[in-house]
Amino acid sequence: MAGGGSRVTIKMHSTESSHRFSTVKNKRNTPARLELRRFDPVVRRHVLYREEK
Repeated sequence: MAGGGSRVTIKMHSTESSHRFSTVKNKRNTPARLELRRFDPVVRRHVLYREEK
C-alpha cells in the first residue's frame, strides 16, 4: 500500500475579498503557513493570499 506522503492540499484565502483557491504543498519542506501574492479576480489586482486552517 502507498504511504500517506508529505504533500497535502491546502486552501488559500484572499486578504482583500472572499476569493479562494487550492494548491498543494510539501509539509516536510514548508511546515509554516504559506503566504503568496496572487492575482485576485474579484478586485482585479495582486493581493496577499494566506493559507487557511
